[in-house]
Amino acid sequence: MNARVARALDAVTAERAENALLSVRGLTVRFRLRGGRTVAAVTDADFDLAPGECLALVGESGCGKSVLASALLGLLPANAETAGTALVDGTDLLAAGEKTLARSVRGRRIGLVPQSPAAHLTPVRTVRAHLEETVRALTTTPRSRRRKAAEDAADRAAFPATHLDAYPHELSGGLAQRAATALALIGDAPLLLADEPTTGLDRDLVERTADELRRHADDGRGLLLITHDLTAAARIADRVAVMYAGRIVETAPAHRFFGATGPDHPYARGLLDALPDRAFTPIPGMPPELSDLPEGCAFAPRCPRATDLCATAPALHAGVACHHPERPRA
Repeated sequence: MNARVARALDAVTAERAENALLSVRGLTVRFRLRGGRTVAAVTDADFDLAPGECLALVGESGCGKSVLASALLGLLPANAETAGTALVDGTDLLAAGEKTLARSVRGRRIGLVPQSPAAHLTPVRTVRAHLEETVRALTTTPRSRRRKAAEDAADRAAFPATHLDAYPHELSGGLAQRAATALALIGDAPLLLADEPTTGLDRDLVERTADELRRHADDGRGLLLITHDLTAAARIADRVAVMYAGRIVETAPAHRFFGATGPDHPYARGLLDALPDRAFTPIPGMPPELSDLPEGCAFAPRCPRATDLCATAPALHAGVACHHPERPRA
């Protein structure tokens, strides 16, 4: 890459970071286990999320997507160690204390659709009670209108009114997911973090849920969609970030990623080729254990393009971390 192109890329990156709702640099998460073992859950994640934008973070289960989401909201267990920065309105989420996160970030600046909604619902309270309490806590809605506001939130998330007085243990996985989505939408937070929001839903509900989340972004808010559902990502994402073994290995505009051009990283291309409406060919092999990552490129043992050069870890260059990308980027 020549100096002029490098300067242009730096200028674009700086402008995106300056205007971002969320700007993440070098986000790293390590879990210290008994016996001295370390789990490299997330390593040097860099990305920005702008107002009105949906960024889809995709990858196989266990690649670190949900750990990244938990790190942003300070929801990691006690044996986690974090590094890097994650800025929202001048607040570094990784350095902020629990009091700051609880009082001014969670629900107010960042809404969360959790991966395991049942664990976030109080078992002795109905869905209606959850919704009305969230309306009271996060909005200025008068008491006389909280019931209607709760019902409106349920409707936005396609949660049936007939189940509003049900308790969490009476809900199916799909209903619990929709209840969690309704709770996340109530505060109209500038940034919505949706961690596998379509799990357990049939295709019609996947599309309705995805479209409602997209409307959140279209209203000028930001949406970080963490998913392994590439069809949902293709439906609503503006950009795609692909994660493998704790690292972001490619970022690309969604129209290019899902279009005729396709992704440039062999792993990202393999994800698309595994879809039923494409080649329907699974990626051979299994992802590495995050506590026992290979030297160099973690995807090399599964990669048809791997050479001796892959014994060294590739840096993320112009949006792709690969020594042998489909198309070298300038």
